Amino acid sequence: MPTLPPAIHVFERGWLSSNNILITGHDGVTLVDTGYATHAAQTLSLVRHALQARPLDRVVNTHLHADHCGGNAALRDVYACRIAIPKAECAKVDAWDEDALSFRATAQQCPRFTYDETLESGQRLRMGDLDWQALAAPGHDPHALLLWCAEEGILISGDALWQNGFGVVFPELVGEPGFHDVRATLDLIATLGARVVIPGHGGAFDDVQAALDRAYSRLDYLAADPVRNAENAVRVLIKFLLLERRRIPLAEVASLCATVPLLVLARERFFHGSSGEMADRLVRALVKAGAARVDGDTLVDV
Repeated sequence: MPTLPPAIHVFERGWLSSNNILITGHDGVTLVDTGYATHAAQTLSLVRHALQARPLDRVVNTHLHADHCGGNAALRDVYACRIAIPKAECAKVDAWDEDALSFRATAQQCPRFTYDETLESGQRLRMGDLDWQALAAPGHDPHALLLWCAEEGILISGDALWQNGFGVVFPELVGEPGFHDVRATLDLIATLGARVVIPGHGGAFDDVQAALDRAYSRLDYLAADPVRNAENAVRVLIKFLLLERRRIPLAEVASLCATVPLLVLARERFFHGSSGEMADRLVRALVKAGAARVDGDTLVDV
């Protein structure tokens, strides 16, 4: 584990919930990203244990995918903390437009929450007695932000850069450019000279250039054939639902392919066959990758 200042505590979660980064200081306590809704009790337990009797003052979201903001409402209920979100998402949150926020499109859960502050690229904020800057990180999500502390050389990258890749390039699924944005975000990260990266999933790492090299290679592979990105995206979406539910009847996998908007769109744009054919393809791919197994007429998480 790379060395981090004592004020920064990383709660490394699994793939259903994003990591949570708790940053303490004289100016207050901030939690960056809050995990998935079904893990909210665990998120609260981790925060309570770390803070003891100290209050949580603020939540900051790097982006508003359900695995990064699903605990917002629970934390607000307990701590009455302020919530800061990317400014470009305000209208969607105000209207609680679950289609525009991607929750309905992915069949994922997120209890409704409100916000008190907004963040946009170039804006500076104070977390843990350190100065941070929000930087635009489009690609995985058009409105995602990086949080950069130049003083300590620490980058909170959300899903823009992991130790082995980056988040699904969702804009490409809906016919919007995404690969170019991913490359621009990686280029930006490369200019920062970060000492440590705290990603949205997986452990913090300090082999930043090696991670960037792997990410560029992955991007080149996906951009060379957008069907590869679509195949990866639909596998990730089904695997996410499998992580949440643990078991899904095979017939329901086909139903999901026929009804979940993003899966339907991917099938129509990239795969063309029936929902049943797409479901069979997905099941085979997940089993081959060791991410699931078939038990009778049920797909089971591994």
